[in-house]
Amino acid sequence: MLCMVILVGMGERMAERFLPIYLIALGGGALSVGILNGLDNLLSALYAFAGGYLSDRIGSKRALMVFNFIAMCGFLIVIVIPKFQAVLAGAVLFLSWSAISLPATMSLIAHVLPTDKRTMGVSMNSFVRRIPMALGPVLGGICIGIWGEQDGVRIAFIFALVLAGVALILQQRFIEEKQPEKFNGQPDNTPEKNPLKMLPHIGSSLKKLLVSDILVRFCEQIPYAFVVVWSMKIIAEPVTALQFGLLTGIEMTTAMLIYIPVAYFADKSHKKPFVVITFMFFTFFPLMLLFCRSFEWLVLAFILRGLKEFGEPTRKALILDLSPDKMKAGMFGTYYLLRDIFVSLAAFGGAFLWQIGPATNFLVAFGCGIAGTLWFAIKGSDLANG
Repeated sequence: MLCMVILVGMGERMAERFLPIYLIALGGGALSVGILNGLDNLLSALYAFAGGYLSDRIGSKRALMVFNFIAMCGFLIVIVIPKFQAVLAGAVLFLSWSAISLPATMSLIAHVLPTDKRTMGVSMNSFVRRIPMALGPVLGGICIGIWGEQDGVRIAFIFALVLAGVALILQQRFIEEKQPEKFNGQPDNTPEKNPLKMLPHIGSSLKKLLVSDILVRFCEQIPYAFVVVWSMKIIAEPVTALQFGLLTGIEMTTAMLIYIPVAYFADKSHKKPFVVITFMFFTFFPLMLLFCRSFEWLVLAFILRGLKEFGEPTRKALILDLSPDKMKAGMFGTYYLLRDIFVSLAAFGGAFLWQIGPATNFLVAFGCGIAGTLWFAIKGSDLANG
């Protein structure tokens, strides 16, 4: 499964970080960038629950196969039709892969690891996922440097299509399907397919985490799609596509360097401080970005952005720990469904704030981050491992 994550993620990340620039090059404008970012969050929410349900119902292998094929169709649309409307239509399909792979992988981690090892398990999964996130944008930046903003992104999507096809073949050959668990001698394969019926199973501690997470993701997503526009088009010394790819590589390398040591201590101590610290890193990134005017300052900002992964595995492990047994993938999908539906509003709204001015966009994001961090610091529950 991890091999599939690398292959599909590598192809997807070659193009994903540059899609806002591609949309603008095709005549889409800031509003189309906001629509893309909003779709990313909204569809991720909808796909996440569907992915969690299918993973619980038919098994991770079959669910991954379905969504991998859907993603390949989305890549093909973007390749064949160089229109910004086609990019938005293709995104409806290719965004499915990330959404399904996360709950399916989290379900696997929950099944095979005890509670006091889950943060490390989530960290290892996050570590592997960041490999294509680090390398993909660099390769995408090279493509844009050679073939330009339009053709370079389309060629990156061709690579994404090929790698997804290879991953699909490897999946069928090497991933073994886990048999449904049995309860009282009968298969326990009837997961809840109505997300509203999952709501009563969300405990108060998980609800508090969800509220703070929503506010902090407002901070992340309001400026998210416009970071590349700010860096490559607006600052006093704009960076090249390759330089922006390197910035993303620096961000992900920073994240990977802290995953394992932080997970080791988080599994042996209280989890709340790790989540609070990571929320603080989320919060200060847009504020620092506002004052960046050159590649050198952006390097520091993206290191800060990488540090926001400090407690992310801990947060995901908390979701697993606080979810009922036998419905962990479904609950994980429900959590992301609720979170990303709300966060999609911030992603759509980011475009309107950007039209007022980049400073407005960044400062509103900063305010949301402050609110979310304080809420969890004051109201959030702690969980310690023995």
